[in-house]
Amino acid sequence: MAVENLVAFLVTATVLTMVPGLDTAMVLRSATLHGARYGIATAIGIAVGCLCWGSAAAFGLAALLRAWPSIFAGLKWAGAIYLAWLGLQFLFRPRCALATETEPRPAGGLGITLRGGLVTNLLNPKVGLFYMTLLPQFIPASARGSGPALMLASLHVGIVLIWFWLLSTLSEKIRPWLRRPGVMRTVDRVTGGIFVILGLELVQVAGLHA
Repeated sequence: MAVENLVAFLVTATVLTMVPGLDTAMVLRSATLHGARYGIATAIGIAVGCLCWGSAAAFGLAALLRAWPSIFAGLKWAGAIYLAWLGLQFLFRPRCALATETEPRPAGGLGITLRGGLVTNLLNPKVGLFYMTLLPQFIPASARGSGPALMLASLHVGIVLIWFWLLSTLSEKIRPWLRRPGVMRTVDRVTGGIFVILGLELVQVAGLHA
């Protein structure tokens, strides 16, 4: 795999992971209500869910590349368009705050908290959409087997664990900051601009023009 593809994936996956959303709300709520250990347990559950989604996508993409190269190429185009569209949503419809109060309160021990993160992630179709539309952007057409996609999925899981561990550790300071309307709007608009740029760049970086 080309170095530029790998770097582009790491940047894209890191930005997507850091954008406050459902997973972020769950981790922050677990950490602030029950302590950092519960936030980390939720994060581990989320990471396992990402690994399940990533593995399913990796084997599916490998089969798709072997059987229908033209459909695989079309999926790459769809991913670039999706990323740009997502960026426009953040730019023109930024949120006013991170809504953590609507998330269910973790109950029981660390195992139940971990399971809650896992189940919520597996039931979130946006995670599946992330893997099915963005992984193909960084896999060269000459790739064989599911190895490259599995490697990228594993890297994303590592990013998820590191980021949510940091959030859990700093939860008391970060959560009030993210709930400020001005901060949340700024985060969404900056993220939106990055996504639009990445969507355009992927046309060249991932070789969609070929």
